[in-house]
Amino acid sequence: MNDCMYLVDTNIWLERLLDQERSEEVGRFLAQIPSERLCITDFTFHSLGVILSRLHQAEALLQFVRDAFIEGAVSLVGLLPENMETVVNTMQQFRLDFDDAYQYVAAERFGLTLISFDQDFDRTPRGRNTPAQIQV
Repeated sequence: MNDCMYLVDTNIWLERLLDQERSEEVGRFLAQIPSERLCITDFTFHSLGVILSRLHQAEALLQFVRDAFIEGAVSLVGLLPENMETVVNTMQQFRLDFDDAYQYVAAERFGLTLISFDQDFDRTPRGRNTPAQIQV
């Protein structure tokens, strides 16, 4: 995880995987940033598995795993049980859902820039960037 700079939120990956409205913006971001500079939380990874399986897109999940982790160098990061107090405090302080607070605390703990389309992070000191805001 030495080179990791960006924590990519669930909604960014889904935008691309499901070919949604801002998929091309995400594609440009992923094309310009080396995969070893990208991180994903274990929470996001498992959420993608749940969402894609519910949409009957198991092959998309397997392709994502190949692209991100096997052929790519995306780092997987996670929080420990002792970090949950910080997650709960973050939920209360910034009025975030658990998943957003988890991402926020992970970004803070590992010193990462959060990449997300979720405007809820705009209420926090760290904020967030969209893929289009990242220039290399």
